[in-house]
Amino acid sequence: MPASALEEDLLEISKKLTRMSKDVDRQLGGAIDLIEALEKMPVNIEVLTKTRIGMVLNDFRKKVEDEKLAKRCKALIKRWKALLEEKAAQSRSSTRSRSPDESKTPVVENKRGDMNAVALNSKSRPLMNGISSGATDVRSKSVEMLLNALRSGEIPDGTLDPEDLARRIEKRLFDFHSGTGDKYKSALRSRVFNLRDKKNQALRENVLTGAVGAEKFATMTTEEMASEEMKKTREMFTKEGILEHQMSIQEGTPTDMFRCGKCGQNNCTYSQMQTRSADEPMTTFVFCRSCGNRWKFC
Repeated sequence: MPASALEEDLLEISKKLTRMSKDVDRQLGGAIDLIEALEKMPVNIEVLTKTRIGMVLNDFRKKVEDEKLAKRCKALIKRWKALLEEKAAQSRSSTRSRSPDESKTPVVENKRGDMNAVALNSKSRPLMNGISSGATDVRSKSVEMLLNALRSGEIPDGTLDPEDLARRIEKRLFDFHSGTGDKYKSALRSRVFNLRDKKNQALRENVLTGAVGAEKFATMTTEEMASEEMKKTREMFTKEGILEHQMSIQEGTPTDMFRCGKCGQNNCTYSQMQTRSADEPMTTFVFCRSCGNRWKFC
């Protein structure tokens, strides 16, 4: 099956699982068919990352009350997780040689019993192998801060090695900013803050599961890292700013209903526009023709 066709099929199943998760019991037959289809698909790392089907299936599993179906979902997630862990292991082995004892990475369970990420014990190996002594202190501390931020919340299924991710993020920061100067430190603080943001848990989960690559995350802008709620707020403010500018060049309806707070005159014009959702009150823009003062209210 071509990769593009496989991705399309997985995305379609992902949409159906999301819809079914609202009432799994009433659509049990259809859910079983979808899981059977997933079990037969030749899923690989690339499509797992692009489609995020693992996260969707895990969310679906939590809402399944049928024990047999829940077990099938969990087995499928575990199979996919093994692919991710294999990739992480290959990445580590390609960058450094390790002893047999070091290569044994513990797997633990979180409070809900889901299988967590590998390498949750930071004592398993030094955080900054291969870095010169002159930069070790600063960079080791940076890796530690990133690692703690990655572990600051619940660990989702399908998580990659947090230590490996922290190292890769720090290395990209170091390379991108040509050292550990002020820009490096500012970018580090921004990433740690966003990973710890309780209102932006999706970002941390996306980094942990590889949906957002470590190197990409290291160079993301503040706007790109923002939560969906913050993005919507910024979009609303931008929209209101554009509307206010448009209103400033449009002549409104003359009225003496409003008194200017600046000059005390009632010589005004006003216009109304919908700046928020349709069920919210319209915003009234008022312009004083005597002194040029402008204000608005809802």
